[in-house]
Amino acid sequence: MAYVITDECISCGACAGECPVEAIAEGDSKYEINADACIDCGTCEATCPTGAIKAE
Repeated sequence: MAYVITDECISCGACAGECPVEAIAEGDSKYEINADACIDCGTCEATCPTGAIKAE
């Protein structure tokens, strides 16, 4: 079960800086999580200031 970033993302980059496996990258309109690289640690969800990251 990977995490996903919803449309509430404000592209601040806080999650990308905290991801231990660098599974998060800036997309066209928001940051995106590479589901194949995500290790389901939840660090990104706890870091997001807008609550835009949810377990899939």
